Amino acid sequence: MSWIGRDGAAPHVGRVAIVTGGAKGIGGVISEHLARDGADVVLVGRDAEAVQAHAAMLDEKYAERRSLAIACDVTREEQVRAMIAATVETLGGIDFLINAAGGTGPIETPAEDYEVEDFRAILDLNVIGTFLPIKHAIPHLIGRGGGRIVNLSGTSGLRGYPNRSGYSSSKWAVRGLTRTLALELGPHDITVNDVCPNVTHGGRMDRIVAMKAAKVGKAPEEVYADFASQTALGRFVEEEDIAAAIDFLVSEGAKNITGHDIPVDAGWDV
Repeated sequence: MSWIGRDGAAPHVGRVAIVTGGAKGIGGVISEHLARDGADVVLVGRDAEAVQAHAAMLDEKYAERRSLAIACDVTREEQVRAMIAATVETLGGIDFLINAAGGTGPIETPAEDYEVEDFRAILDLNVIGTFLPIKHAIPHLIGRGGGRIVNLSGTSGLRGYPNRSGYSSSKWAVRGLTRTLALELGPHDITVNDVCPNVTHGGRMDRIVAMKAAKVGKAPEEVYADFASQTALGRFVEEEDIAAAIDFLVSEGAKNITGHDIPVDAGWDV
């Protein structure tokens, strides 16, 4: 779905959007939606080749706007600071920040077997990697007179998730960060929300299913069926569904929605 402006033009012409994790998976689809709707898009990721290739594709497909590819580890403050500075210098400011970078950590791992280094690593990526881009974008969002921040949490941040203690903890933390920042930034007309995907078709879920199948001694098809059966609609979510929710959250239609969790879960958390 595209939220068309009153004059019939794409709604984000002249807007600048940063998407962390913006070249692959859900982040890649999100960045394409924003480019399709006219935004200049900054693609942020550790894989320099991937962000450059995705930026080139967007510029070829949506030529009336610009892409900027920046290799950046979102857990490293000096790199994030430089990424934000390069965005503002090249594109003139920031309107939208979408934090899609993240990881899953160990699966099917009881807490007593969870290595503390793995626990720290997933918190670092999912929580610090969400906080740092926000921290350094805030002055520029305020300078624009407002803006939108959307974080990716997950349904494992809505309930407990057995044998995924690090991942679940990180996604609960993203929800807490989102709500706190909604209160802090509301006076500046900056909305802050998070989207909570459930099991989503794509390369990451394929890897999780394969690992879980190997650990529990089931066929991958059985694991897929188990996941789908836990939802009201009996199916997986698509990456396009997540991007469509973010399309709405950065639109004018969502200007009075802030501090909320938006589940895109096929009816899992009901």
